[in-house]
Amino acid sequence: MARAQKLKVYRTVAGFNDAYVATTSQKAALEAWGSERNLFARGIAELVTDPALTAEPLASPGVVVKHSRGTSAEQIKAMPAPEPRTTRRDVSGRPEESKQPQKPKPAPKPKPSSAKLEAAEAALETVTADYDGRMKGLADREAKLARERRELEEQHCANVGAAEAAVEAERQRYDAAMRQWRKGKSDT
Repeated sequence: MARAQKLKVYRTVAGFNDAYVATTSQKAALEAWGSERNLFARGIAELVTDPALTAEPLASPGVVVKHSRGTSAEQIKAMPAPEPRTTRRDVSGRPEESKQPQKPKPAPKPKPSSAKLEAAEAALETVTADYDGRMKGLADREAKLARERRELEEQHCANVGAAEAAVEAERQRYDAAMRQWRKGKSDT
């Protein structure tokens, strides 16, 4: 028959409160508090033996019971006094007079010149404007050539129509003349 383990009460600090828990081991207490670090090794948690402080946690084992560490006024009074403010804080930990003179900082490098970039951008604008101008000139010439082609085609159609009409008229005249000639030949 297994013997029931004896409960012990442990305490740790939780903000302005003390957190008590009744468990069988320190490991179980750390789990109840949700701590991943060993608070006992750090001296932040301890075993409590005072019967007045252990009564409530022993009544509900495994449950974290919090008690205020005092009134708000007592907690504020227990806070450390603020350090006096200084105009300049020495982060090195050495007194001001023991500081070695600092080397002067080198002059900052001058800002890079943008002249070459601006010249390259201007050259790009010139090339683009030249191309656009030439393309407009070609488009104008193409439009003029298209008009000339239309006019030439219209003139050609008119000339072909007139020539075909002249050929037809001459063919009719020739055919009429041939008929006359044949008729005159057959009469003789």
